[in-house]
Amino acid sequence: MSIRNSAILTRIWPVAILLISMASIQSGASLAKSLFPIAGAAGITSVRLILAAVILLALMRPWRKRIAPGAWRHIAIYGVALGTMNFLFYQALQTVPLGIAVALEFTGPLTVALLSSKRILDLVWVALAVSGLAVLLWPAPATTGDLHIPGVLCALGAGACWALYIFFGQKAGAANGMQSAVLGVTIAAVLIAPVGIWQAGTVLLDPTVLGLGLGVAILSTALPYTLEMISMPRLPTQTFGTLMSLEPAFGAVSGLLFLGQSLGLYQWLAIGAVIVASMGTTLTPSAAGYEGVPAPVPD
Repeated sequence: MSIRNSAILTRIWPVAILLISMASIQSGASLAKSLFPIAGAAGITSVRLILAAVILLALMRPWRKRIAPGAWRHIAIYGVALGTMNFLFYQALQTVPLGIAVALEFTGPLTVALLSSKRILDLVWVALAVSGLAVLLWPAPATTGDLHIPGVLCALGAGACWALYIFFGQKAGAANGMQSAVLGVTIAAVLIAPVGIWQAGTVLLDPTVLGLGLGVAILSTALPYTLEMISMPRLPTQTFGTLMSLEPAFGAVSGLLFLGQSLGLYQWLAIGAVIVASMGTTLTPSAAGYEGVPAPVPD
């Protein structure tokens, strides 16, 4: 292999890994939704977090390194935000198409990025994002149906939790890195598991639920965490943030391919507006909202 080809491969493969990670996350969300009729949204959230925590604890063994006493508060809040974010997002998926739910949830990191910038140009990105969200929330034609308001509120609530996840994840991960992420997932599992067990009961022990739930845990948490931890150190912060802005598009395509959720033209354009606004905040020189953020696994 020539030096030139080797240099091109070095630049491309971290991008490819990140794109695979996003496809994995949204495929996992589609698989999770298909299990809702069996165990409910809260039940599947619990199975995903419990199995993901077990996998990550076994692989990473975070107890090998001492956690500073002052870091536990940030890790705890980070874990609570992560668990609540997953719970609310799966609640939203019961009634809101996957692509739209991801776009609404993406208001969280978008807000974090915008608040970290002080350029007048950022008002353009705010206006574009608000316009896209307004189109998504506008009463739809009879062919596509109106959005379910409680589902919309859950998706926006998940976005607010994602913002907290980013803020406290930066603080928790500053000294402990992936160790904080594993502990955060464990705290999230402990928080949400009782709700899922109360709702679904012994159904969660069904071999089908456990088997497919393991698939959700791997696709939505274990695999993307690993892939993003590989790609992040090899990508500039702007590139990473820009690529992550494609998450709503991956959600929309996944919903179309795996769940048959077709969207109208204006809804696709609105999702595109949210993506462009997020890219704009990332590419603005003063926007630093994504730097040091742990691998995001919102859905």
